[in-house]
Amino acid sequence: MQPVNVVAIITAKPGKREEVLTAFKANVPAVHAEKGCIEYNAVIDMDGVGGFQAKLGENSFAVIEKWESMDALMAHAVSDHMKAYGAKTKDLLESRTIHILKSA
Repeated sequence: MQPVNVVAIITAKPGKREEVLTAFKANVPAVHAEKGCIEYNAVIDMDGVGGFQAKLGENSFAVIEKWESMDALMAHAVSDHMKAYGAKTKDLLESRTIHILKSA
């Protein structure tokens, strides 16, 4: 079975990214404990890269995920800790875009 890759782009309301990241980081241990989680972490723009970098911006971050299967990803999406994280951060977010990808 081919692993499932996810790139989620999270944009917080202006000035709220750190608050969202704090909630995200508090949730990471529960996600890492999920069956089928291979990778799950937040990333932000790297400084000093140069003009070829397409920046996410000061209010955004990406979540890089890898799951053993689509079933594992779907179980993650409806887990109690993800529902709690969503409820805690929903009023802090401007947008959320989730890309579910497979190897080419």
